[in-house]
Amino acid sequence: MTRLLARSRGTRTLVALATAGAVALAAAATAGSAAAADGAPGARSARPTASAQGPSLTGSAKLYRSAGDNIHFAFDAHFGKDQGPMDARGTFRFSHVFPNGTSGFAEGRIDCLMTGGKIATASGIVTRTDRPGLKGKRVGFSVRDDGRHDRLGYSWVGTDGPWATKDLPPCVASAPFETLESGDFTVVPWRIRH
Repeated sequence: MTRLLARSRGTRTLVALATAGAVALAAAATAGSAAAADGAPGARSARPTASAQGPSLTGSAKLYRSAGDNIHFAFDAHFGKDQGPMDARGTFRFSHVFPNGTSGFAEGRIDCLMTGGKIATASGIVTRTDRPGLKGKRVGFSVRDDGRHDRLGYSWVGTDGPWATKDLPPCVASAPFETLESGDFTVVPWRIRH
């Protein structure tokens, strides 16, 4: 009987907590709807919202290569929660060491970041590199933040290299097709309230 009573009290407590949580969620949703309705009749708010730090793409990773190439990418890109993709700031870096020991690298400043859900697309201008013809060029990147199975893409896929891309627009890259051997990227989405 004591066990049955304990279960019964536990169940009542859980039901009470669940009910209180549902009431709190309903109140928050109603308050949000009322706040949106404060504008002009029929007007919709398109103000972006995100977490306290705003939309971002951060992290570093090594790409998987069976041939032994050592390829790394790193990003620290962000914009404020009350800003837009073209206000993005930050840095990027990538490097490639071939199996024969030759290598190349580039780093630069982010000039665009677009995030949605677990996907980010970013671009930036190369400010430092050891590759001829690459300094001053815009390059683009895409990332899918999928826990331990993140993926990455870049704007120069299918070309001779990042220096071969002419006049790339901001925030343009291939789909995130590369798999990672190690590392992790984190995407904080840009949310727009409608």
